[in-house]
Amino acid sequence: MTMNRISVEEFNTIVKDELPWAFELGVQATAIGQGTATLMIPYDAKMLRPGGTMSGPTMMMLADACMYAVILSEIGIVKLAVTTNLNINFLMKPEPRNLIAKGSMLKCGKRLAVMAVDLHSEGSDDLVAHATGTYSIPPR
Repeated sequence: MTMNRISVEEFNTIVKDELPWAFELGVQATAIGQGTATLMIPYDAKMLRPGGTMSGPTMMMLADACMYAVILSEIGIVKLAVTTNLNINFLMKPEPRNLIAKGSMLKCGKRLAVMAVDLHSEGSDDLVAHATGTYSIPPR
């Protein structure tokens, strides 16, 4: 039986120490399992775009950070695992609440990992965005 290779605390320490822009926005992991992760970003009016909705770059950043947590849950702390592709579909306007990202591994190979992330407003199951992405895993 395998287990997740990084804890919530370890991931949040990486965010705090090495991703200060994400830390300043309040990004934090709330759950990490093998091949899964849940991250949250607290609602802040500074994240809005004209029209009063959460900005696309904010949602993309949270989805990408969630994918990073997912891949580290599978391969351990490999800091040079990097995004090679990110695709996102914005489905509906998020509520003015915290934004939740739930990610899962679709396939993890030796050099590439493919993941999916669903984003929703806290307290709602309605999807506001769906992202898929590929990460490159450096040779060991």
